[in-house]
Amino acid sequence: MEIVWETIVISIISFGVLYALLHKFAFSKLFAIMEQRRELVMSQMNEAAQTREQAITYVEQQKQALEQARQDAHEIIERSRQTSNKQAEQIMEMANEEASRIKTAAVRDIENEKNKAVAELRSELGNVSVKIASKLLEREVKKDNVQEELVDQYLKEVGGRP
Repeated sequence: MEIVWETIVISIISFGVLYALLHKFAFSKLFAIMEQRRELVMSQMNEAAQTREQAITYVEQQKQALEQARQDAHEIIERSRQTSNKQAEQIMEMANEEASRIKTAAVRDIENEKNKAVAELRSELGNVSVKIASKLLEREVKKDNVQEELVDQYLKEVGGRP
């Protein structure tokens, strides 16, 4: 194989001319496009970093908001529990007062009924006493106010009739 120097020189000159033409017309535009692409990629990376930081900040805010909501819910539950306990105590107190009032009224009613029964018993006792006295004396006793007053006086002396 022979080395042809002329072909090598022509190839070097062709390469030099091609390089000069590419440098003048293509390389500047190609490098400008590559620089624009690099700047675009860098700006997108910066935006992505900012977006990621914002997302992290937002997630932290959401965590704090969720924790605050949990605390608020716990406080509301605790207040509700305390309120229900207070209401239960108030209801029990009102029930006790009502029971006491009913008991007092029942005792008063019983006392009134007892007094009525004692009064009726004394009246009946007076009538029976008159009948017994009538039979003992074997005479007829008239029922008038004088005899009733005598019986009432006798009962006052003996039984303490009011």
